[in-house]
Amino acid sequence: AENEAEKATTDEDTVKPEEQNGDESKEKSDSGETEKRDAQPETGAAKVRRETDNPDTLLLCLMCGCQEGAGDDIDALLETIEQSNGLTLQSEGCGASDNRPVLYVEHRNLNPETELKRYFGARAVLGDQRPRQRQRQFHRSTWMTIPKNTWPRFSRPGISMTLLESRDGLQYFTFEHSRDYQQIQFKFLDSVESMDPNNIVALLQMNPYHIDSLLQLSDVCRIQEDQEMARDLIERALYSFECAFHPVCSLTSGTSRLDYLRPENRAFYLAGYKHMMFLERRGCPRTALEYCRLILRCVLDPDSDPLCMLLLIDFLSLRSREYNFLLRLYQDWEVHRNLSQLPNFAFSVALSHFHLSQEDQTESEERERLKHKADLLLQDALIMFPGVLMPLLDLCTVQPDAAVSSHDFFGPRSQLGQTPALAELVSLYVGRTHTLWREGGVLLWLEECVREVLRRVDAKDPLVEDCQNKRKQRYQSAPLNIHRHVILSEIKEATSTLPLEVTTQSVMGFDPLPPLDSVVSYTRPESVGASNESTLSLFFRSLLPNFNLQGEPMPQDDLEVAQAGRELNQEVNRLMVAMRDMLANIQFQEPPREDNPDRDEGEWD
Repeated sequence: AENEAEKATTDEDTVKPEEQNGDESKEKSDSGETEKRDAQPETGAAKVRRETDNPDTLLLCLMCGCQEGAGDDIDALLETIEQSNGLTLQSEGCGASDNRPVLYVEHRNLNPETELKRYFGARAVLGDQRPRQRQRQFHRSTWMTIPKNTWPRFSRPGISMTLLESRDGLQYFTFEHSRDYQQIQFKFLDSVESMDPNNIVALLQMNPYHIDSLLQLSDVCRIQEDQEMARDLIERALYSFECAFHPVCSLTSGTSRLDYLRPENRAFYLAGYKHMMFLERRGCPRTALEYCRLILRCVLDPDSDPLCMLLLIDFLSLRSREYNFLLRLYQDWEVHRNLSQLPNFAFSVALSHFHLSQEDQTESEERERLKHKADLLLQDALIMFPGVLMPLLDLCTVQPDAAVSSHDFFGPRSQLGQTPALAELVSLYVGRTHTLWREGGVLLWLEECVREVLRRVDAKDPLVEDCQNKRKQRYQSAPLNIHRHVILSEIKEATSTLPLEVTTQSVMGFDPLPPLDSVVSYTRPESVGASNESTLSLFFRSLLPNFNLQGEPMPQDDLEVAQAGRELNQEVNRLMVAMRDMLANIQFQEPPREDNPDRDEGEWD
């Protein structure tokens, strides 16, 4: 009784945001009801009544290839699924249990605590957090992140969202920066050019919710292996964004759009992507999959896919065991997106069929059908992308058979014959998903399919030549969004395949590879005052009054003076680079401690 009263008090202190959809408001009930559901799982019939009353549910499940009891959703791991009226409820949230869109997003699945509660229970996850929640009355209730007491007190940073237009049932929004926020943005760009993270730290101390500073400093913390701080900074950026949402913008309606061409919107994409990757590493793949849906479809633009989420969604589906969702997505999008031509979908769809065939609740006849389908799909994937096999076995620490490694189809020729664009896709898939192929049963299945592929190759199967022609005609060059995805993924096997036009340009973590046709709403001033310059810039300016770090033209009396000024500027820039390297390599040796009796007096020499 005390616990229930405590939960009710917590709920009264929480202010719920306005929602356009009545079903969304019902989803976010008070914490008492949530924990009660965790303690007493709903039966299958109760779930059917709660989620949908559509009699065509079973038909939709059959259309997407779902089988009874085949779902393995994280949300239902600790619940017992019961049958009612001959119907078996499919995986909750897999997109096949009702007439929802395949990329439907649920608010509660954006909270990692929802997934962790399914694993460990509400009491183990929340711990002693409930009493402290009573002191958060000033926080706004949000869906994507939960504000922490350790964060600075939130005040409007100068970001707002505006509705640009409504067209064809879609609403197009954009974030806007106030005039004061624009000045902070200019200072941030100066801090980035100074190449000193301390300048960004100082800027965040004055403006604790500046988005780009949070994104850039998060990368610095992650490189320094401070994962907790890196994740906390990203969550703070998402909270700042969500507090600026337009009242009409909905996360789950699927009708809201944010144009990636606008720099103010790109930070929201990147913050969501980085948060998603932290969730996956934290052990919450189901929550990460929900954010992947959000980025790909429900709030952002699925057609352009600026971060190329289609190269990642299959991995998160397999990690969270959402096999039915992946199969339905493949079936719905194959016609207009040619997903089978992506190595990740070609192999992951086959792997999904294999896992479904191994589930205990699957009938024997259905299990054989799924296994046969998985065999054919994997063989076709190996024939279409033979360059995947050897790198995959290498990362799985598996020594291939001599008959396989010496065969021309899978040998070194398959690696050398790939175009750079195809090699980039293959390296990305292998580097990301090789852990999913290390299971004993999966490796044995792979071995069987490889031997069958070699038999088909030796038998001159027409599909082998057809796939070879397709590889030569396609994959000539990778678009910019794939390069951007590879940079964000930070998979070394893939980043090593990036072309020179990408690796030779500077890439900033707060805006990697911006689009060439960006829609700029405001520009940075051409000249910046000396007060915003770095310490090295001020030092050289004191020595050389005519020195200009920004590369502005010096006053010219004639051509000789102009040439001399350019040469001097180049030499000074080289000197600045050398001094940065020198300062970065300086190491200070600690003096001997006074309490050391064995210290030699000559150590100071």
